[in-house]
Amino acid sequence: MISPVKQQTNTFYEEAGFNMFDTGILILRVVAGLLFAAHGTQKLFGWFGGYGIKGTAGWLESLGAKPGVLMAVLAGLSELLGGLLLALGLWVWIAAALIIIPMLVAIAKVHGANGIWATSNGYEYNLVLIAIALAVAFTGAGAYSIDAILS
Repeated sequence: MISPVKQQTNTFYEEAGFNMFDTGILILRVVAGLLFAAHGTQKLFGWFGGYGIKGTAGWLESLGAKPGVLMAVLAGLSELLGGLLLALGLWVWIAAALIIIPMLVAIAKVHGANGIWATSNGYEYNLVLIAIALAVAFTGAGAYSIDAILS
């Protein structure tokens, strides 16, 4: 049962013209998508304190991912494109795949052996991003998205 306070809160926002579900999905999509896209630009261009293609390629080769330059480009493009698609609410199933694949690789190659917690360089952050991508893929991009405009 929904509490009376919850019903009043939803009624207030709905009367003001806000769709709570779609607004929540919008916030989730935009924040997670832009952060993920920024991670891609770190790998591709060295923005936001990243290492760029050369640095990322060297690091990936040290993990056994060869050829490093190709892997860095693929990872960076996947993160950049997946993040932008998620933020825009366009083709969210494709966006989810582009986000989930590098996160699973990161868990397998880098963070998995360290346990779950980020304080030990674990896979906590990767798991949260996977959950967000799956949640948006299953719920859809919402009314405030390019997918909604196109449908």
